[in-house]
Amino acid sequence: MTKTEQKRKYYRIGSLHLLNYVCLDENNEEVNQGMGRTLNVSQGGILLETHVPLDKKHVISLSIGLEEELVDIHGTVIYCREGKKGKTESGIEFQNIDETSLQVLNRYIKAFREMQKQEKK
Repeated sequence: MTKTEQKRKYYRIGSLHLLNYVCLDENNEEVNQGMGRTLNVSQGGILLETHVPLDKKHVISLSIGLEEELVDIHGTVIYCREGKKGKTESGIEFQNIDETSLQVLNRYIKAFREMQKQEKK
């Protein structure tokens, strides 16, 4: 995708990382948890594929393995739609990402961009 085709605030990379998620209610109590995978990720959020729909009322706590490090990030469900093979795709917007997690995420995005450039040569 060229820069002119990119309409998002943050550049998204295609990513297929497995992750653990926990859904928290308004009292910060766990109401659901499961495994999912990222379909793409940016500094601002993630497209998450799960077996069950995620509730927009819940805060989502994500534990994502990026390279050799584990990153814990909280977010809110912006939208939820039917995906492929009966799975659900949810757009998660990150909330209050800490500096360490942001640094790991930025390194991952940068490495992915470099890999894409090498593949085009």
